[in-house]
Amino acid sequence: MLKSQGIYTETCEFGLMLKGRTNKIPVAVGTGVLVCALLGSSLLTLKMTGLLDRWTGNEQTATPLQPTEIAPPSAVLPLVSLPPQQRAARLAEIASVDKSLDRARARYLLATDLIRQQQGEKALVWLEGLESDYPVLAPHIAMKRAQAYEVMGDSAKAQSAWKELLKNYSDQPVAAEALYVLGKSNPEYWNQAIAQFPSHPRTHEIVRQRLKENPQQSQLLLLLAKHDPLTKGMGGVRDRLVSQHGAGLTPEAWEAVAFGYWETREYGKAGDAYAKAPPTPKNIYRAGRGRHLGDQRTSAKVAYQHLIKTFPTAKESGLALRRLASLSKSNEAIVYLDQAISNFPEEAPEALLAKADILEALGSSKSATQARQSVLTQYASSNAAANYRWKAAQRLAATGDWQAAWQWAAPIAKQSPESDLAPEAAFWAGRWANQLGRQQEAREMFEHVLTHYPESYYAWRSAAFLGWNVGDFTTVRQLEPQVIRPPVRSLPRAGSASLKELYQLGQDQDAWRLWQAEFTNLKEPTVDEQFTDGLMQLAVGKHLIGIDKVWNLNQRETPEERSQWLALRQDPAYWHALFPFPFLEPIVNWSAQRQLNPLLVTALIRQESRFEPEIGSIAGATGLMQVMPGTGSWIAEKIQLQQYNLKNPNDNVKMGTWYLDFTHQEYNNNSLLAVASYNAGPGNVSKWVTKYGLSDPDTFIEAIPFPETKGYVESVFSNYWNYLRLYNPEVAQIVSQYTSRKSTVLLP
Repeated sequence: MLKSQGIYTETCEFGLMLKGRTNKIPVAVGTGVLVCALLGSSLLTLKMTGLLDRWTGNEQTATPLQPTEIAPPSAVLPLVSLPPQQRAARLAEIASVDKSLDRARARYLLATDLIRQQQGEKALVWLEGLESDYPVLAPHIAMKRAQAYEVMGDSAKAQSAWKELLKNYSDQPVAAEALYVLGKSNPEYWNQAIAQFPSHPRTHEIVRQRLKENPQQSQLLLLLAKHDPLTKGMGGVRDRLVSQHGAGLTPEAWEAVAFGYWETREYGKAGDAYAKAPPTPKNIYRAGRGRHLGDQRTSAKVAYQHLIKTFPTAKESGLALRRLASLSKSNEAIVYLDQAISNFPEEAPEALLAKADILEALGSSKSATQARQSVLTQYASSNAAANYRWKAAQRLAATGDWQAAWQWAAPIAKQSPESDLAPEAAFWAGRWANQLGRQQEAREMFEHVLTHYPESYYAWRSAAFLGWNVGDFTTVRQLEPQVIRPPVRSLPRAGSASLKELYQLGQDQDAWRLWQAEFTNLKEPTVDEQFTDGLMQLAVGKHLIGIDKVWNLNQRETPEERSQWLALRQDPAYWHALFPFPFLEPIVNWSAQRQLNPLLVTALIRQESRFEPEIGSIAGATGLMQVMPGTGSWIAEKIQLQQYNLKNPNDNVKMGTWYLDFTHQEYNNNSLLAVASYNAGPGNVSKWVTKYGLSDPDTFIEAIPFPETKGYVESVFSNYWNYLRLYNPEVAQIVSQYTSRKSTVLLP
């Protein structure tokens, strides 16, 4: 996050397959302007005109990155990512052959492209009789016919087509499109849309228009709160509903309001709203937790106590006991923690450690030691045990006792394999084994990280220590990785057949509207529903929400849902959703001009803004690369840029990459220091280099005194590694050889 000028910023056997290559891995990074579909291949190689004069990479030997569920081979689907002008001729060829699914798809795509080009009469030719050949999209074909008449300016035929759609498909969500258009001249159609399709985005447009005319319509405000909780501006809608109509809200309505506040991280407001929702264990817990996070300590305690009294055996009560302890004085806190230890085994490990800290502070060191030992003996596989072991390992490493540090860290990967600390502990156990001269043990630890935690930052560091040509802190800038993306979208895991077809055809707005109408289980979605929702959000450019939806699947707790999430992680589509490629044209263009690794730039943008071009921070940082206005002015002066808009993706990436190049030059192309400077400013980083030295970059990162910057550096390089392992076929193939074997490293 760039701040103003002063320039402070917030915010292997297998290895031999790459080792020895030059740093210049061929580039084939794609953009939205020029792509080449390899119609007979399972891969899509992308390139930028003007940046590359020839194709690079070996498509024949690359490893396909295929999802587990994919439609039969199609000549049409690989064309979806191409601009209309580039795919028109090939689609016309396919549309002229005998009847088939591909023929129907080609006709539909040709018609939609022509409608966007205001050529309605030509579109009608391709739509003629298409419903019978393409029943899965019959309602949408009827909609396209009406839209074709509209762009032709034939209002009478358009009205007739909309009414025909409504007659034939009155119970289908696409009917809301007809009701929206017809309601412009007859309000009764809008009333019907509100009553029949409350979750459809067209209905939400109707509601917002009516609220502009009369803001005091509580039922319309409530409809948006229930069915459209995450759209920009909904915080104000909820605030108005609460302040002006709160007295008349039912508990169920309060629950909808609370859910919206919770999802948008307005926790204090969420806590107050959940206190008025139906008194379920989850709602009462969130009433307490929301107020707790909102710094309403007294009311948070009251809510936690109410939960424990009303639902003494609910799993939420165990967590509430630990929360209560954190808000209470020592003696009272120990009572709460003892209740958690006795009655809630899943909370006991964390409660024991919290109790140990209190006992230590009270001078009862022996009792504190016993409590911590109980964690290691009774709950050895818990996150709490991993946390305790890791802290002990870090303390010992700080004194130079590598052997003792290794003994504490190495068991974490075996005993607590699901802990977030497991990859870090295994990596450092490898580092310490190296320092002890035990190279084979070190290698086993690094390979263990790559086998079991291939998505982690520490997998990248392990790959570097194994000699893979994946870039290190001093070389990553110069790398130009080949990037190959799947040519065909995977099928969503939830939703109707129509939704899945629209999504595969790249009809993102239509698919998203249909999904909003179908997806009514907002508060308790299944794993498949939440993943599909994430895909739909990403498809329409809501990258922050989409990535969060997919990422938050890791919070599922029931064994069934946990199993579903773990299975989903085996599908490349899951990882492609977490690491998408928006705005490739400016990223590739300006990365080339600044001689920056485009995947490093992409990784930094993902961390800074989640690819939201208009996002702003509280401090004023703006856009994809979060450039502060003052820094932007300074950069503009340096590059003699007269006019720019930080919310414009091209301008923002142009300036952000200039600054990233600047920070690289400041530190002799050391990307670790350059990325840290991008976040914390060159002044701070220079002080840290002077104080801690840079002989060991991993140790330097551990010593960074700003937790935000330490996390930022690790996140950016973790992002870089994930883009590399997912989209570079050479690295993907090597990683897959590790993950497929899932070998068990001999750990103590």
